[in-house]
Amino acid sequence: MKIIFFILSTIGVSLFSAGADAQNSAISTASFDGLKVTLCGTSSPLVAPGRAQACVAVETPEHLYIIDAGSGSSATATLSGIPTGKLRAILLTHFHSDHISDIGDFNLSSWVAGRPMPLQIIGPEGVERITEGLNMTYELDRKYRVAHHGQELLDPELGILHSHTIEEGVILDDNGLRITAFEVSHPPVEPAFGYRIDYGERSVVISGDSLVTDKIIEISDGVDLVLHDAMALQLVQGAENAARSFGNSRRATVLHDIQDYHATTADLQRLVTEADIGQLALYHLVPAPRNAMGIAAFTREIPNGIILTEDGMVIALPSNSEEINID
Repeated sequence: MKIIFFILSTIGVSLFSAGADAQNSAISTASFDGLKVTLCGTSSPLVAPGRAQACVAVETPEHLYIIDAGSGSSATATLSGIPTGKLRAILLTHFHSDHISDIGDFNLSSWVAGRPMPLQIIGPEGVERITEGLNMTYELDRKYRVAHHGQELLDPELGILHSHTIEEGVILDDNGLRITAFEVSHPPVEPAFGYRIDYGERSVVISGDSLVTDKIIEISDGVDLVLHDAMALQLVQGAENAARSFGNSRRATVLHDIQDYHATTADLQRLVTEADIGQLALYHLVPAPRNAMGIAAFTREIPNGIILTEDGMVIALPSNSEEINID
């Protein structure tokens, strides 16, 4: 009995603490006027302990948008206290699995949290197929949850995803928040988008998966924060050589093929040289570093001051200021 009581007490404390953390985060976000950027996933398809796949949450006092939703990112968002009840849309940069696999979990968590309207899935051409497929996949799940909890708690219409296909240009202009989509280079994926988000005289660019291009340099010029994917080429090449030496030709081929469609740390030197950026932060790390040697592989070719992000990191840009606060 003592063991059972201890387990229940531990669970109760954990649940209470998680709820309190989420509530405190929601309160701090509501009182914070500016752009609050939370890294909910900083890894790539290459598995990295303690990291979810690509996902960035961007908040203002009235808005919450998620950019990409890789595996594990919904749990990271919940543990980080992201107030998913005010989530209105997930913006997809493209449709690789490591950018879409947690859409269902974000839909469920925000539905349960009281999201007042259907969740929009926004992205380039093809997003309607992703959305239709997910709606079909989760049809029975929605039915079971509504039957269990009732329609007053879980309106079945709010569990159905809606899609919105976009092209380059301003895709949202709402109460001071402006979101602009721009094409990036991630062949053979076409089109693939990045997003620029402006609010309160502050701005953030999120590259998605891309090489460093003239367009990214242009749209990043004068921006407070740029989140760009990054690859430590020497680590990927080393992993490829190791796979070949062990006779794993399939893995070696995959590692070889990814080397020409992610920005290398050397390429990012051009971005900071040609664009006036307040802070460059690297995410979607290929491969995500696990130790000091891995960190050194990313940092030896990039200028001082560039951030290697971690899951749960928060970067706050107060309105009408030049401050960049990192937690």
